[in-house]
Amino acid sequence: MAQALNMVLFFDLHERVPEGHDYVQDVMAAGQKITFDHGALRTVAWPSGALPPGEAAISRVLRPLGFTVADTYPLPRLKMTGRAWAHADFPETIAQFFVSELHPERFSAQFQAAVTRVLADSVDPLGPQDIGRLERLGRDAALPWSDALALMPKIVACFGRQHGGFALADYETLLAESAEMAWIATEGNAFNHATDRVSDLQALSEAQKRKGRSIKDTIEVSGSGRVMQTAFKAAQVAREFLHEGEWVTRHVPGSFYEFIQRERLQCGRLDLAFDAGNATAIFKMTTHEALEILN
Repeated sequence: MAQALNMVLFFDLHERVPEGHDYVQDVMAAGQKITFDHGALRTVAWPSGALPPGEAAISRVLRPLGFTVADTYPLPRLKMTGRAWAHADFPETIAQFFVSELHPERFSAQFQAAVTRVLADSVDPLGPQDIGRLERLGRDAALPWSDALALMPKIVACFGRQHGGFALADYETLLAESAEMAWIATEGNAFNHATDRVSDLQALSEAQKRKGRSIKDTIEVSGSGRVMQTAFKAAQVAREFLHEGEWVTRHVPGSFYEFIQRERLQCGRLDLAFDAGNATAIFKMTTHEALEILN
């Protein structure tokens, strides 16, 4: 079920990010394979209507599927905290989840009020029967086939936007202080990016530049030197906002496709760690400024 969830979420992002879609098609046409390293999503540690606040909305799904917190990454410049969730049975082959949590209490009162208004009508995709099935899965590490089939679309629905429309003024208030919260306002808990694990990131980056794709100019390198990352720019998406009594459409940053190269530790295991500096730089791919620069 953990792998099935990852495949569905990867395909969803593949369909929402044109350059990611085109890259995957190139790989398939060449008879090669994608190694799905991790998917990333954003949450808000704040009252959210019927939805559990912050990471709790996601961790209640990940734990029963066999994921555990591998490490925690403070992201002070973004006023967020990131946590890597790795699968207990197959940490190198089942993609990790990088779940970040934004802390509105570290922002202005106006910002907090806008967050409250945006998230107030959030719904919970999981009902009592779904919660019961997750508890059984966590206890037994298995579910009857019929229960698994019924549960899967419900847990997939947790990785989306759970709140309704909101005012353009609130979006602008959020954007002025946090591009990350503005992104959550329009995209919710959808995959912010999915990441392909490759063996030669420099060669891949150069190849994508030759194809004219919007890959970052530089490669982010972790403090250890063992983890390197780069990415395409975020796709632009049309979203509606309420403005002066009417719904208006604006183009905002959506999700993106990322690449990572991981080296092995001395013990032979793959270095599955993340790097706060890398993460902070990669997060910039969904800012309006990044879209302007790359355009």
